[in-house]
Amino acid sequence: MLNQLIKKAAVLGSGVMGSGIAAHLANIGIPTLLLDIVPRELTKEEEAKGRTLDDKEVRNRISATSIQKLLKQKPAPLSSKQNLALIEAGNLEDDLVKLKDVDWVIEVVVENLHVKKQVFEKVDQYRKPGSIISSNTSGISVEAMVEGRSEDFKKHFLGTHFFNPPRYLKLLEIIPTKYTGSEVLTFMKTFGEDVLGKGVVVAKDTPNFIANRIGTYGLLVTVQEMLKGGYSVGEVDSITGPLIGRAKSATFRTLDVVGLDTFYHVANNVYEQVEGREKDVFEVPAFIKTMVEKGWLGSKSGQGFFLKQGKDILELDPNTLEYVPRKKLSTPAVELAKQEKGTANKLKALVYADDRAGQFLWNTFTASFVYSAQLLGEIAETIVDIDRAMKWGFGWEMGPFEAWDAIGLQKSVQKMKESGVEIPVWVEGMLEKGFTSFYKEENAELFFYQNGEYKPVEFNTKVIDLKKIKNQKGVIKKNSGASLIDIGDGVAMLEFHSPNNAIGLDIVQMINYAVDEVEKNYKGLVIGNQGKNFCVGANLAMMLMEAQDDNIFELEMVVRQLQQALLKVKYSSKPVVAAPFGMTLGGGAEVCLPTSHIQASAETYMGLVEVGVGLLPGGGGNKELYIKHLEGIPNGVPFDLQNVANKVFETIAMAKVSTSAEEARENNFLNAADGISVNSDHLLYDAKHAVLSLSEKGYKPRVRKKVPVVGETGYATLLLGAEAMRLSGYISEHDLKIAKKIAYVIAGGKVPFGTEVDEQYLLDLEREAFLSLIREPKSQQRMQHMLLKGKPLRN
Repeated sequence: MLNQLIKKAAVLGSGVMGSGIAAHLANIGIPTLLLDIVPRELTKEEEAKGRTLDDKEVRNRISATSIQKLLKQKPAPLSSKQNLALIEAGNLEDDLVKLKDVDWVIEVVVENLHVKKQVFEKVDQYRKPGSIISSNTSGISVEAMVEGRSEDFKKHFLGTHFFNPPRYLKLLEIIPTKYTGSEVLTFMKTFGEDVLGKGVVVAKDTPNFIANRIGTYGLLVTVQEMLKGGYSVGEVDSITGPLIGRAKSATFRTLDVVGLDTFYHVANNVYEQVEGREKDVFEVPAFIKTMVEKGWLGSKSGQGFFLKQGKDILELDPNTLEYVPRKKLSTPAVELAKQEKGTANKLKALVYADDRAGQFLWNTFTASFVYSAQLLGEIAETIVDIDRAMKWGFGWEMGPFEAWDAIGLQKSVQKMKESGVEIPVWVEGMLEKGFTSFYKEENAELFFYQNGEYKPVEFNTKVIDLKKIKNQKGVIKKNSGASLIDIGDGVAMLEFHSPNNAIGLDIVQMINYAVDEVEKNYKGLVIGNQGKNFCVGANLAMMLMEAQDDNIFELEMVVRQLQQALLKVKYSSKPVVAAPFGMTLGGGAEVCLPTSHIQASAETYMGLVEVGVGLLPGGGGNKELYIKHLEGIPNGVPFDLQNVANKVFETIAMAKVSTSAEEARENNFLNAADGISVNSDHLLYDAKHAVLSLSEKGYKPRVRKKVPVVGETGYATLLLGAEAMRLSGYISEHDLKIAKKIAYVIAGGKVPFGTEVDEQYLLDLEREAFLSLIREPKSQQRMQHMLLKGKPLRN
């Protein structure tokens, strides 16, 4: 019988991938046993300590070392360093007996079928009946691994292919065998989405499964097209990144990050198992083989397709294997595509253009489209699974079938035929039957083509699609910066949609309207969106323009209105839940702090970063973070008010930004009651249900209370640290000026220690300090530098 909950896991193999999977499990609160082989010899350090090969510390050394490395890796595998406590080190000889207490065993040992079968033979002896066993193989036959295993083992075994790094990459390919129980597959798909936070696709047991099969093919076709057309490495990367809806690392920078040895292994895995034209494509070009032999593996070896020399980045000439200045490809089609809005329009402008960029992209896209269509049924059941695998695993904005639709299926097939490309039979048949696109939208529902008909695209019930809701219901009210939407069950949602979701007067007006409307007609409000980031702060360009024109009266009015709107959020008679994700900076954090509840995506990077542009938070951020700290202290527990002020001052003055939602909680931007959504696609659903839960419990609006402050003596204490940093050369005179303003606001001005003040008093201090700083020429220089260069200026 299948265990309905995975309460404890074991990962076998503690390399980069194994330890990364263990870290991801720890991040979501699952205690994990990490096992590896027993070392065959002592290190010099162990010899010096008088250790022997029988000592437990030595026998667990490999996994214990891997666990410690998690603290130093970048990007960080752990969402909080405290999660390390959930990972227990062990070895594959002494600790297999512990598998009797484990609900899921994940094998991540070397990619060798014989070794994997040996490991599973041992696992079968110790595992408890009903526990799930899976392999993280990236390409070895999953079915071949279970030969000779017990019936219960076979029933509960499947492939679970995570993408590296497991914390950040969304794709999880699940590969069942003919023995896998249907309830096991259903459970793991749901568990993968709802608990692991992944985008799950079910793949067939074929070489490299879905994403690596198509992705590697696309990369190799790109390399071959580069060699054939005489393009340079830099030219290819300049047109195969964000311009076509792909990752910023484009083609060759991606290969450098992945590692050429890894890429070679993945490509060779398919090469050895396929025939004909496909085999020719998967043969790695000779110059890449030479690079691997030379150890030019990319980022991990310091050089690959690119080499950094001082401030310059050089590109490899594949013909001479020498490094030359990096080039970019600029053609009329590239310039035209840059002016187009949306990836679909950019692709159309590029692939049909008769210039070097157009020809290159036509040839590479055509090859990938046709190959993906040829593999339908062999690697996955539906085009939806293939498209999702490429988006979630490789960061493509559009999967191959979505991109094919975008450039026009009929038009492109006609052009392919004219140039002698063989179109897959099922695509020809589809067009002959009058189906002119792979996907279609009807009554706000999305359908995909399969076997002569359109079928509805299935989504997890926890996925809320704002575009679909707006198409079905329309919006309650909108302006240029935000919309108020009815998301059902008596819950409204305020969606920001200004450029970068930056806060201006339009958003402030919609916040006021939203609270009024919700208090009259709804159970509560969610503040969220489905943009790139939740909110990167206030409209900096507008503020700088007003400051340079000396329109301080206008600025004072804007800041006051934002403060009052966020007070209105705080004391609303109905619950307001913020749903932050990605960058939630400055004003974005200020919007979240006064809400009734924060439901944050696991990857939320939250901070009050105004110091970076020569300012301090002006919308109530100083006050709200200070109050959040105070509210986090249990009633009746003695505390040092000065310590609270010090912590808040340090967080704001040093512009600390969390590297996860868990770290945001450690920095007191979130409290113990606030929630974290591991699956970002479920964030709005979780936020909506947080509103409903608060409403059902009989939500009572907050009661306005006075706030104790540290006053003049506390202000002096706060300044001691800042002065010391200036004297040590860590901060400039202007940094010190900003720090003094922040300290004055947090301390509550010139009042005695322990004085209780009204929130409005603190808001007035904050606003005055903000306006005095925005007048400063050096602050205006910082604002201008941020707008032009995208990074802070130290002046």
